[in-house]
Amino acid sequence: MLKVFLVEDEVVIREGIKNNIDWQGNGIEFCGEASDGELAFPLIQKERPDIIITDIRMPFMDGLELARMVKKELPKVKIIILSGHEEFEYAKEAIKIGVAEYLLKPINGEELLEAVLKVAGQIMKEQEELEDIEKFRSEMKENIADAKRSLFQDMISTSRSLSDVLERGRSLGLELGASYYNIIIFRVKQKKKDEEAYSTKIINLMNEITHWFEKKTHMILFDRNIDGYAVLVMGSSLEEFQANQTECLTYIEDKIQQEQTISYFGGIGEVVQRLRELPHSFEEASRAFAYRFIIENDCFMNCANLASTVSELKEGDEAGLDTINVSNLDKSKILKFLKNGDKEDVAYFVEEYINSLGAAGFESIMFRQYLMMDMHFTVIAFEEELGYETEELRSKFNDTKKIAAILGDPVTTQKALKDLFEEAIERREKVATKKYSALVDDAKAYIDANYSNEDLSLNTVAANINISPSHLSAVFSQETGQTFIKYLTDYRMSKAKELLKCTNKRSSEVSLEVGYKDPHYFSYLFKKTQKLTPSQYRNNNQVLEEN
Repeated sequence: MLKVFLVEDEVVIREGIKNNIDWQGNGIEFCGEASDGELAFPLIQKERPDIIITDIRMPFMDGLELARMVKKELPKVKIIILSGHEEFEYAKEAIKIGVAEYLLKPINGEELLEAVLKVAGQIMKEQEELEDIEKFRSEMKENIADAKRSLFQDMISTSRSLSDVLERGRSLGLELGASYYNIIIFRVKQKKKDEEAYSTKIINLMNEITHWFEKKTHMILFDRNIDGYAVLVMGSSLEEFQANQTECLTYIEDKIQQEQTISYFGGIGEVVQRLRELPHSFEEASRAFAYRFIIENDCFMNCANLASTVSELKEGDEAGLDTINVSNLDKSKILKFLKNGDKEDVAYFVEEYINSLGAAGFESIMFRQYLMMDMHFTVIAFEEELGYETEELRSKFNDTKKIAAILGDPVTTQKALKDLFEEAIERREKVATKKYSALVDDAKAYIDANYSNEDLSLNTVAANINISPSHLSAVFSQETGQTFIKYLTDYRMSKAKELLKCTNKRSSEVSLEVGYKDPHYFSYLFKKTQKLTPSQYRNNNQVLEEN
């Protein structure tokens, strides 16, 4: 119920307005009164009415001064001025302040109530529009995350101009200007194999982390879907940047470590001073991130530490098997990478795996042969597990001349290892693509059968096809080129257009049939997406048919 407050210095008029109008019967609460603006202002601050009726001429503080103060403190309040003066200057000042109605005395109760109800209608309409906008923003949140993902991809690939990146950042409310930048990438996962049993914990955890980053202007969190998360850390000075990066890492580590069932791993890039140098920062972060297959989880690996480790290995570079770190020869690390690694990680993983064994040892042709064969047979076993016939792969090592060429020098052997892993991951992705395509088909079929259900959402669809919401979101975007919510909205709008075009059902009935219980929100969403109201769309189609 909307609230009205009255400010009038004449007692008879004040009592008449208060007592002779059926406020309650018209859905209005009379919440207070005062004889002048000075007395009224603190009461208005306390009661926070929706509508204020005030005389313009009062002792101590007049109605215009009160209106100015109220509008500054409570800008959404509607003000109705009562005045015995027809002077243009009063009305002009009232318009400037933002007064909703300027009524001349004498005025009867019926006229005043009519004006109040008119203003109340404006308030209700504004509230509905605001609710529609908020609901739309909430539903389109997935689209915003998708736009941020696209922006991040452009920042690390130099596919867009600097001005375009800055402009797109501003359109998403992101200020990208700084003197120092760095990229941190990380993933979180379940410590136990049964991921679905714990998926809710990860969702809740990342929601908390996301909300924390939303309050920060110098750190931007990007959700990269199945690729995990990336943080762009910025600073206007080196000291500020270092403080920001430390705060970021400390918060993430502390937050995740509170969950006993969740583990994480991250890679920290190299600090750069230009936005266009972010691809280098990302590349170094990816190199550090590739160590997740080599060392234990629950840490952030800094690319600077990797550089010092590699330089130490090269300084003591004496070819020989005695330099090999045998404890790091672990086939499970290879399998872990084949199952979870990305094609973009191959070069980093192979290089860092070799470095972890000892770069000097790789100078030995005997060790290169052993490592090549070990990885070769590991890949064969992995591909057989995927369901592939591996005769072609096995035949690669039947030709002694080819083997000799591959093992001829460390660079050639390392390239052969990279090719071996890239081919294996390509085959794994082909299997996954078939699986993903089937999942998306299942999701679309579920949407087709249930689009009229208002409760239909990413979560409900994911639950019905037995995968996590984040996984469905990533797969759906990857396979269809659009977010889940956009697909659902477009699908519902297409069904609504069919009904508007082919039936005489009212807009409210169409709204219900396509999954929107609130007809106001349906109309808002239809106009937002189709650039026409439902009535305009129907009328336009009728005109086209007649012509």
